[in-house]
Amino acid sequence: MSEKVENSTGETSQEQGVKKKPVLLEKGELSEFFKTALIAVFIALVIRSVFFEPFNIPSSSMKPTLLVGDYLFVNKPAYGYSKYSFPFGIAPIEGRVWSEQPERGDIIVFALPSNTSIDYIKRVVGLPGDTVQVRRGRLFINGQIVHRELVGTTEIKEDGGNIQVVNEYIETLPDGAVHRIYEESDLEHLDNTEEFIVADDHYFMMGDNRDNSADSRVIGAVPFENIIGRADFLFFSTNGYAHLVEMWKWPWSIRYDRLFMDIDPVRQKEAQVSDN
Repeated sequence: MSEKVENSTGETSQEQGVKKKPVLLEKGELSEFFKTALIAVFIALVIRSVFFEPFNIPSSSMKPTLLVGDYLFVNKPAYGYSKYSFPFGIAPIEGRVWSEQPERGDIIVFALPSNTSIDYIKRVVGLPGDTVQVRRGRLFINGQIVHRELVGTTEIKEDGGNIQVVNEYIETLPDGAVHRIYEESDLEHLDNTEEFIVADDHYFMMGDNRDNSADSRVIGAVPFENIIGRADFLFFSTNGYAHLVEMWKWPWSIRYDRLFMDIDPVRQKEAQVSDN
């Protein structure tokens, strides 16, 4: 007959052995937790790489359409895939596969041609073969002035914190894409440019905040290969009032009217041409 040895608490060695089993169960549960976490991370990476990638707006170059603190999803399949569709450009893809051409007026995220580790977001205004020029603040595409209608003036805070009075216009691109733009005046440093000829497989991008945007007037036309995807809608927006740890301020920091907002341009059947 085996002996039962009691410890100072009165527990026998057999009872102690029974109590060690849950420890083994806890190790197994911990292993399952890590497996589940790894699977979840893998699924998230696949979704981010292949379908939708979150992107936040860090500057005012796309005001009034996009504001600093907006968060949006980039639609990866919209134009097919290139190596820049994937993290760090690691995919062994030459050119673009399953490609679809962007439409004039689309808002696009792309890898900056001069430094592909940096992502930009702008609006497509020029397609391959187009000529694009700005004269005295007015946009010309293929020799035709682009129609704009004055909405009024408004005050905005620029990236440096300065308050700027700007004119707000409704602009109608050829093919009928309608969106709003800001202009400080028609006499700023990017308001008179050379005539750009958009090369094959390239797109001419401009920010909606026309006098505060380093776009194709500065960086040149963007190769089709550099396009990451199309921005379709916002999923979150914050005015920056609350820091991450200031949870008590969160309710007053969220821009509720911008949650899940569609940012696709309105498209008319026929574009207007005017010298207004």
